[in-house]
Amino acid sequence: MKTLQFLVIGKNQEILDTLKRIIENTEGWKAEIQSNETLCYDYIREHKTDIVLLSSGLEEQFEKDIKVFCENSDQEVKVIDHYGGGSGLLKNEVYALFPNLQP
Repeated sequence: MKTLQFLVIGKNQEILDTLKRIIENTEGWKAEIQSNETLCYDYIREHKTDIVLLSSGLEEQFEKDIKVFCENSDQEVKVIDHYGGGSGLLKNEVYALFPNLQP
């Protein structure tokens, strides 16, 4: 089974903690959380990252910039705009990007 590495970015620590828990409840999914936008670029450069998950509280310009950065990354980093909706929605968003992982 392929392991998916997530970088979850947002400003609300409780939401970030919840997203990390939800992600890591799925076998083979690992999450790092980050509330400091500036550190995200180095994290992606230095760590295998499959998915950048954008959560609430981020500036619109940062969201645009990180999407361009991921698109131009040496890795194939997918970006998901996720602003709620529960674990079922999150899994559907991930499986839409990686249909071969669907159970």
